[in-house]
Amino acid sequence: MSTHSGRDIHQVTFSSYVLHCARLSGSYCNGRLLTLSMGITSESAKSLVPAAIALFIISWIAPPATAGDTLAQIKSRGTLRCGVSEGIVGFSTKDASGRWSGLNVDFCRAVAAAALGNAEKVTFVPLKASERFPALKTGVIDLLLRNTTWTLGRETGLKVEFAGVLFYDREALMVPKTGGARTIAELNGATICVEKGTTHERNLLDHFAASGLTVTPLIVDSAMEVADAFFAGRCKAYMSDASQLAAARLRSPGGPQAFVILPDRLSKEPFAPAMRRGDADWVTLVRWVLFVLIAAEENGITQDNVRAMRQSARDPAVRRALGESTEFGRALGTDPDWALRAVQSVGNYGEMFERNLGTHSPLNLERGLNRLWTQGGLMYAPPVR
Repeated sequence: MSTHSGRDIHQVTFSSYVLHCARLSGSYCNGRLLTLSMGITSESAKSLVPAAIALFIISWIAPPATAGDTLAQIKSRGTLRCGVSEGIVGFSTKDASGRWSGLNVDFCRAVAAAALGNAEKVTFVPLKASERFPALKTGVIDLLLRNTTWTLGRETGLKVEFAGVLFYDREALMVPKTGGARTIAELNGATICVEKGTTHERNLLDHFAASGLTVTPLIVDSAMEVADAFFAGRCKAYMSDASQLAAARLRSPGGPQAFVILPDRLSKEPFAPAMRRGDADWVTLVRWVLFVLIAAEENGITQDNVRAMRQSARDPAVRRALGESTEFGRALGTDPDWALRAVQSVGNYGEMFERNLGTHSPLNLERGLNRLWTQGGLMYAPPVR
């Protein structure tokens, strides 16, 4: 829990947080309680409070999270609570020293830098897919960054708001290289592994039905467990986001070369930061942190040169965005250097991508749709003016 040793300031699990809520009064669940749960490990918490019971308990004892003043609550608490995965390479993983890394982790740090002035003031909350929206709704987290697809049903039915697209992905199928299917048609009647609490099951059934095929989904509780079930031979294929399949393949028993991801893409999966509905100011700040990271790449602003660019950039809008003017920071509830700190903490969008997913990462993914719009991709930021 050191701020200088390279470890993250805070790490806590959803189950441990709820366990303490059950022991104490519900009024603690949205505030001071989080600091009490630091020492609880995920293993001990899970043995005491299964996820289903935990969600039931918190729904009874925790008052609904109050939207409308999220930034003030974060400033008062001194830390941004960010929901991430339990471990997806390239997006959110924790190393042996306890340090989190990944595209989603970097974005959380950029938001903390903008909002709190320090990129290390983040509490990372590992969540299963089935836990993420209850955690957001009940105020366990302020910001959800867990490979979450922006859909109409989630925005209207779950009453969440999405800041913008952080990563464009598509669903795919992974099969054994030896003896596995080579087309989706060859999977007719097969059992296919999917993760609980995701859009994958519905998309799988829809796609196979539309193709006149049948399929039996095997629903598994977490990202780690669904991959293990597939590698153990319980399914003929594993369906997930293509990036998650690439990450899972890295830890396959026979090595990455033992499995292939079929070229067919079954759906669009735009991953977006999610927040509770009802706090437009908080949504605006998070949205513009994303836009600033994209705009920084477009304007040649990097982690190394961002301070110099505030003085030397020819475009007045760039200089204003980087703190020459106080109007943006005041309007967002922060200070003039909010955008400068965001870029300085993690780099621009391209730097984030290459470090976590691209050429400088084990995944070595092509940027594809995640290129800038000037390079044939879909990454585009409105003017910062």
